[in-house]
Amino acid sequence: MQLTINLLSLILVVVALFLGLLILVQLPKKEAGITAAFGAESTAAIFGAGSGTALTQLTRWAATAFLLLCLIITVLTAQMVKSRPNRVKELVTQAPAAAAPAALPGLSTPSPLAPVSATSTVPATLPAP
Repeated sequence: MQLTINLLSLILVVVALFLGLLILVQLPKKEAGITAAFGAESTAAIFGAGSGTALTQLTRWAATAFLLLCLIITVLTAQMVKSRPNRVKELVTQAPAAAAPAALPGLSTPSPLAPVSATSTVPATLPAP
């Protein structure tokens, strides 16, 4: 599942870059913008006189692909997150038996619920300097 989400995310980035490029290349109404900087005639030469319609259609398809990829990635991520609590619950039920520390021979480990003794190992007075 994670591999599919990663692959679709990569495709989404490529579509987003392509969509941004398409938007920048389109002819604006006042013939100004990035197409004027790179030569407005080049778009007409490549795509013909009706290049606005071809670029507009390509932009619509790219925008539709972008939105569909976003929706698919969202649904797949939601399904993956829904299945994750079950795996966590299984791991939590298995973990206490495996996570119990092994006692070293000759050392006693105090219980966390055992009362603390009143005796102290710190000397009552400090030696004079």
